[in-house]
Amino acid sequence: MNEPDQIELSCANATKNLVESDLHHTNKALQTDFLLRSSIMSQLKQRCVLPVSSILLIAIIVIGTLKLNGLHVIAPFLPQEYAQKSHILDTFTEAKLEPPPVLPPEVFINATVQRPGLAFADRDWSKLDPDFVQVVLQIMKKMKERGYSLALLEGYRSPERQDNLAQMGTMVTKAKGGQSRHQYGLAVDLAPMKDGKVIISEKDPWASEVYAALGEEAKAAGVTWGGNWSFRDYGHIEKTGSLAVLLQKK
Repeated sequence: MNEPDQIELSCANATKNLVESDLHHTNKALQTDFLLRSSIMSQLKQRCVLPVSSILLIAIIVIGTLKLNGLHVIAPFLPQEYAQKSHILDTFTEAKLEPPPVLPPEVFINATVQRPGLAFADRDWSKLDPDFVQVVLQIMKKMKERGYSLALLEGYRSPERQDNLAQMGTMVTKAKGGQSRHQYGLAVDLAPMKDGKVIISEKDPWASEVYAALGEEAKAAGVTWGGNWSFRDYGHIEKTGSLAVLLQKK
């Protein structure tokens, strides 16, 4: 082989090697690019699959809930059940009652024979336990609905007045100062009113009827009525329970 041929062959081999080298590098670059693209696509899939799955799961739950709601029907209350539930609701939502205006002392002057010093007894509702006041007012309201009007004879009573009444021997009270719930705003004395007059005597047939009704309403309200005691105090109602426990709750 002559020298020109050798040079031409050498050039051809060099060109071939160069092309093969370029192809090798190109293939390697393509492989690297493919792997990189595959990795990126895999990461994108992982990031997208979870949110999409969550959305699908929520949609399934919502659709299922709506279908179940369509199948669920609340059974109507029977008339008696509805009335009971309505009464309970009214009890919880009923507005607080306001105490009636305090009657003037002269209204009670004729009643001082049965209760000394009654004309100037304390009838200030604000000195009584607020919860107990509401119970008393509810009882007075129930009595009014039955056709009987009641007046507050006495609410809070000082220990001194309590002692004075106990020492008079008038059979008004046997409790000494500090022993009566009047001193703690947990008791009241009520009396029926007729034709603008206070009637305390239980010997009056009509008043006796009123006191009996008061005993019924007191029992229904869960308070103690003095008419059930061995020492009858027909107009007296007080909060039931141990005095020591009641005072702890105040």
